Amino acid sequence: MKKLLKLGIPKGSLQNATIALFKRSGWNINVNGRSYFPEINDDQIECAICRAQEMSLYVENGTLDAGLTGKDWISENNSDIHVIADLVYSKVSARPARWVLAVPFDSPIRKLEDLQGKKVATELVAFTKKYFSDLGIDVKVSFSWGATEAKVVSGLADAIVEVTETESTIKAHGLRIVHELMQTNTQLIANHNAWKDPVKREKLEQVSLLLQGALLGGKMVGLKMNVPEKRLDNIVSLLPSLNAPTIASLYQSDWFSIETVVHTEVVRDLIPKLLKEGAEGIIEYPLNKVV
Repeated sequence: MKKLLKLGIPKGSLQNATIALFKRSGWNINVNGRSYFPEINDDQIECAICRAQEMSLYVENGTLDAGLTGKDWISENNSDIHVIADLVYSKVSARPARWVLAVPFDSPIRKLEDLQGKKVATELVAFTKKYFSDLGIDVKVSFSWGATEAKVVSGLADAIVEVTETESTIKAHGLRIVHELMQTNTQLIANHNAWKDPVKREKLEQVSLLLQGALLGGKMVGLKMNVPEKRLDNIVSLLPSLNAPTIASLYQSDWFSIETVVHTEVVRDLIPKLLKEGAEGIIEYPLNKVV
């Protein structure tokens, strides 16, 4: 049977994170050696691996029906595609990456205007040229094949425009960030014709729904606890949740069982407060998806 959907998986730094996200969403993608066509446990999907930098081009021309790539590369390629969903994840964190302009720490460059007539190295050439052109600042932008930080350290460029998540690599090279040009995150994109096809669109909406559910699930945890009736109102008032918590009375008892979903960032401070208010038997458990 012919596969319904040709789906692009980004090669490189995002590959493992993307495959892990799909696994939490219910799809197992198996990359065999050097094959660019990994197996997936869905007879409606055919996967292909390609560079994130080229993904939007292949989706735009119909080689792929859909794919995952960065907002930055869509902008760089000026691709005419349909964005289905923002998927904020990366190899390091669950927050958008940033394209920044950086210079040596002791550089006299303090603001963008100081780059007039200077040389900038970056992999994001078209976007960077347009960015400075729109500001009326004349800079010489050259393409960097990699190790971009070294270009400015070695004096091949006065500044670089580079992507960062934690700033650790930039700081390790003795560089200083002058300006943030763009925030970027992974996006699920589709060819316009594929999106107009009702059958393909239904499949893409399924993929989008479950990927977003898996991302949200990774940010939340479930909590269960037992609470005496006299402390019930106080404890419920402490609980942030998607909706009201689920409360059930325990058999032949004046105690209640409470179950709720909370954000991972608040749970470490929340549990001691719940114990202090009289909750017992608190169980924290991970969530695969929240839809």
